[in-house]
Amino acid sequence: MNRSQPKLTQGIDWPILGLYFALVCIGLMAIFAAEHRDGDNVWNNIITLNKNYARQLMWLGVSLALATIIWLMDSKFFTATANLLYAFGILLLLLVLAIGQDVKGSHSWLNVGSFRFQPAELTKLFTNLALAKYLSSLETDFTKLRPRLIAAAIALLPCAITILQDETGLALVYFSFFLVMYREGLPSVLLVIAFSAIVLVLSALLVDNKILFIIFTVIAGLVIYFARREIRRKKSRLFTIVGIWAFCSIFVVFVVPYAFTKVLKDYQVKRINVMLGKENDPKATYNTRQSIIAIGSGGLFGKGYLKGTQTRFDFVPEQSTDFIFCTIGEDFGFVGSVIFIGLYVALLLRIILIAERQRSTFSRVYAYGVACIIFFHLAINLAMTIGLAPVIGIPLPLVSYGGSSLMTFTMLLFIMLRLDADRQMVLR
Repeated sequence: MNRSQPKLTQGIDWPILGLYFALVCIGLMAIFAAEHRDGDNVWNNIITLNKNYARQLMWLGVSLALATIIWLMDSKFFTATANLLYAFGILLLLLVLAIGQDVKGSHSWLNVGSFRFQPAELTKLFTNLALAKYLSSLETDFTKLRPRLIAAAIALLPCAITILQDETGLALVYFSFFLVMYREGLPSVLLVIAFSAIVLVLSALLVDNKILFIIFTVIAGLVIYFARREIRRKKSRLFTIVGIWAFCSIFVVFVVPYAFTKVLKDYQVKRINVMLGKENDPKATYNTRQSIIAIGSGGLFGKGYLKGTQTRFDFVPEQSTDFIFCTIGEDFGFVGSVIFIGLYVALLLRIILIAERQRSTFSRVYAYGVACIIFFHLAINLAMTIGLAPVIGIPLPLVSYGGSSLMTFTMLLFIMLRLDADRQMVLR
């Protein structure tokens, strides 16, 4: 790319830009549908910023201004300042613990005058840059244990601080970086172990601990019996089997119960138990039930824009934020929902294509980080709105109302576009 006579749009990936504006526009329409009522003075609400759709329009303007600044910058700025920005993000998260504000059950907001934002949203961007910086370093040999532990620490440090802020949803998103590490050479066996841990947790919640202990003991005994010849040849296999048995038993009998009684909040435990069918609490399931009703009432083609009864009569709480998908499902039905999700799929596939064509490790890792963050947000939010996951408060990227979220995802995408446009200039 010749930067001596640059053009403003030279090197930009138009499909990404088109998908970005498509999702943002759908988000504005959905937020408007969730809040607009007959007799509202739309222009007055926009001027006075009385409604979320008016404020979202303002945040879109701010986001586009940031996007323009990013596009006009040299991509080397992001590699040079990645670690500094990460340190700044950690400082912001710690500052929240000290002077943050409580909003809807989470202590994760900072007030700067009349402006309120969530540092945990912005720190996802900084963490992605720092991880890309570390994995692209010439000194990093990701085949060794120490670099893998350092990379995991880069992702888990902001996650741990975010959990302390009672912002479980955003904390979970930081685990998306392990998919990035897998792409960069993290052994697949670790993903198998992580999946097995999830199965163990679910087993501990659904089955009595004593029964699980008996099941693990029987399975270990059968494995030892059928593998007795191999064990005679190599005694270490017996220690491996006994070690796995001991770990699984201790995990389900002690670790999981301790986490549920000492670590998680009472309302979080209740939500999980209700989702698993262990408790029946109409109050805890109200949001999810109303969400499912709203989506289901849309039928095949929907009730039509601004005609959704569940939306217009405010049956679903937080309908412009966490449950924005309900509005889309009710107004546009199954067909509209499939098209909407298809836009996200197209965005993710395009980001992966961009990641694979990068000539530098930094740009590739960063682009995969963007894809994984968006995927986690999308998967958790959709699962939450249709009752497959507990309500943990996580927005739909570019669609849900929220200035911090919109600005963060805009910056994530436009930094990727800047890196992609400069890919021919970077040697590593």
